[in-house]
Amino acid sequence: MATSASRLRVAICGAGIGGLTFALALSRYPDIDIDIYEGAQALAEIGAGIGIFPRPWKILQMLGVEADLLKVTETKVTDGPVAAFRYRKSDQREGVEIFTLVTQGSLALFHRADYQQTLLNHLPKRCRIQCSKRLRSYVQRQSNPIELLFEDGTKTHCDILIGADGLKSAVRAGVLGEKAQLAQSEGRWKEASQILTHVNPVWSGTNAYRALIPVEKLMSLAPGHRVLTTPGVQYLGKHGYILAYRISGGTLVNFVAFVSRHHLENTVFNGPWMSMVEPSAFAPLFAHWEPEVQALIACIQEKVMQWAIHTIRPMRSFVSGRVALLGDAAHSMTPHQGSGAGQAIEDAYILATVLGYPGTNRNTVHRALRVYDTIRCPAAYKVMELSRINGRYFTFELDGIDLDTMPPKQQWDSLQHIRKTVVRNWEWAWTTSIDSSVQEAVHLLEGRT
Repeated sequence: MATSASRLRVAICGAGIGGLTFALALSRYPDIDIDIYEGAQALAEIGAGIGIFPRPWKILQMLGVEADLLKVTETKVTDGPVAAFRYRKSDQREGVEIFTLVTQGSLALFHRADYQQTLLNHLPKRCRIQCSKRLRSYVQRQSNPIELLFEDGTKTHCDILIGADGLKSAVRAGVLGEKAQLAQSEGRWKEASQILTHVNPVWSGTNAYRALIPVEKLMSLAPGHRVLTTPGVQYLGKHGYILAYRISGGTLVNFVAFVSRHHLENTVFNGPWMSMVEPSAFAPLFAHWEPEVQALIACIQEKVMQWAIHTIRPMRSFVSGRVALLGDAAHSMTPHQGSGAGQAIEDAYILATVLGYPGTNRNTVHRALRVYDTIRCPAAYKVMELSRINGRYFTFELDGIDLDTMPPKQQWDSLQHIRKTVVRNWEWAWTTSIDSSVQEAVHLLEGRT
């Protein structure tokens, strides 16, 4: 229920990383009413670890959650050069160290549930959260409030609707439906049909297999394991790779095995997108890999979460009228740059900035959302493509070149080419700042360039 003094009534569909970060950022403006609608019966993040690079970490500092987040991570966040993940060619009996990724500032690693709970602890009580509220559809008319219809048959209204409802976003379906309807009304039938191809996610050709390994278990099996003494390791090889790092205060190892069939990218995955499977579903690919990989897999005795990684086809815009998308609803990407969460955080902060701007009200909100779209749409899709490219390099998909048929010197040169490309494509995450995007947003709202 809006208060008489409220400037805007904002409804957020989705209480994941993007939705909660946006709510927290928007709560800095007391004259904006905030309602969060979560489809699940209870607030619980699916998945295990996430990484936050220095660029989005600065946003979390500005939102005042840094101190509490540091209590739930093994990472010692510092400035300056920091050794992050180590990269190895591991699809052989004796692995080869390729390089150590060095960032300017730390890559902070978290359990998703820890991140979510920390934000919930900081969210003011005036931000109302309702669970078991999955959006079915919405109706947007030019001058009236937006009407939201939920799966349970209830309705509500808002001035602005934010879709932070993830990969299978109902808000995205509504946004694209509106755009397609407009194109049809103007006789642009081919364009309308093309717009609707962005509604449903597509398979990336890669499956991930997630598990949490107790550190004590790995320590007893392999006391000198690199994962126990480094920030994290990526074990690379043909058709797949493994990522492992410590989370939850150093008590658990977040383990993810990726199995890729890149020729199936943008196809339909036959089967459940998320399911519990035996380790035998992925272990055969890694059977001949180096001993450290075997030790990690040996620690996994129970079923693991199989995640068929889906993305969405890039859209021209995140906005339709007074409705906007953020996070996975706008740009669900592969996890190969560890930037999905960070991009959602950036969306959240820029969107909160333009809506919180003093000149933004019910009459000017369209301009604010256009500014958000101008800044975030191209930036997020650039990161999305860089993440896709990383996935190719991590699985040695090198323009038809087979590393295993190369002489040692040529193979080493190719591995160093991978290093240079991966680092160059990733440097934006620690060499640039959100400050320039915030300044651009304010300048655009003020009519300056």
